[in-house]
Amino acid sequence: MDSLTIHSTRLEIVVADITTLDVDAIVNAANSSLLGGGGVYGAIHRAAGPELVSACRMLNGCKTGDAKITPGFRLKAQYVINAVGPVWRGGENGEPDLLASCYSRAMNLAADHGLKSLAFPAISTGIYAYPADEAATIAVDTVAGVLKNSQPTGIERVIYCCFAEASADEHRRALEALGDGA
Repeated sequence: MDSLTIHSTRLEIVVADITTLDVDAIVNAANSSLLGGGGVYGAIHRAAGPELVSACRMLNGCKTGDAKITPGFRLKAQYVINAVGPVWRGGENGEPDLLASCYSRAMNLAADHGLKSLAFPAISTGIYAYPADEAATIAVDTVAGVLKNSQPTGIERVIYCCFAEASADEHRRALEALGDGA
């Protein structure tokens, strides 16, 4: 299973470069300063252009577990939602709640801005070392929970954009488990 529909929102998994997706917003796996980094963060900033750094500078950072929105500038996406996930420290320091929070905050920002589609990377699974299987489960369960438990969001499509097939496999497992319980 590579997709599942909850209410009117389709959840999908792709292996791609998130900066190339034709969606209303892409989510940036950001750090709390919002001002620099590698991996997905660096790729998004390179593709969006220097205006994204200027816009992020105006936001005065972002707390772990939160998200802030900026224009997409040179991206296909109209917006970038900068979500700050936790650094993995063994799982006993609130990491699961913080990771879930950045997914739900991103969904809420998308809904608040009337967006119909957004794409998430595997937040915190790179240099922040969050275990990929646990992160995928949190990502899928949190987004599904927002869609099931809130007023209609208007969001029609959510993509889990994975950089590698191994990450996509973890998201597929989480989506299949959700599908069994949906």
